[in-house]
Amino acid sequence: MGEVRAEVVGSLLRPDYLVAARKELEAGEIEPARFKEVEDRAVDEAIELQVAAGIDVVTDGEQRRYAFFGHLVDSMSGFDRFGGWAIPFRDEKGEQLVFKRPVVVEKLQPLRSMAAEDFTYLRARTKHPAKVTLISAQQAAAYYDPEKSKGAYATRDAYLDDIVRYSRREVDELARLGCTYVQIDAPQYAALLDPELRE
Repeated sequence: MGEVRAEVVGSLLRPDYLVAARKELEAGEIEPARFKEVEDRAVDEAIELQVAAGIDVVTDGEQRRYAFFGHLVDSMSGFDRFGGWAIPFRDEKGEQLVFKRPVVVEKLQPLRSMAAEDFTYLRARTKHPAKVTLISAQQAAAYYDPEKSKGAYATRDAYLDDIVRYSRREVDELARLGCTYVQIDAPQYAALLDPELRE
């Protein structure tokens, strides 16, 4: 039998201590520096788990993100984090959870890199090949609302022009830092087969 390729393609479950620390941070109960230490621990454990499982290319498990798209929303001003339409999910008990998506409400302005710091930390913690995930432009398009976003961008295409520009800039920075593997997350290309969704 030939070699089997295995790698993580999304977020690893965030440990309870990290979830609790994020809530404390958002409530102003712990300092950002202390929260960073907690994140570092979670990332270290995520790397150890992947290496122990024999994963070939490791990630940071997206432990620093509150959601898989957190790197985009947290690195730019212009988003209302929870102002978009709601998506219902179910928890492990079957109870409904409602998670509101972000929505762009002001012209985007970069505050920091989306993932360069995360990659630098990951690269320093493992000898394994490492990858970074970045959100697809198609997924980011869902954060445009024709009513709520029109003051910032007259059209979805104008918003996407900025998303693509900032994403390209991020990939260039990651490549400069030595990252050779960027996974585009949630590209949803198959959705384009549906004529109604193409519009």
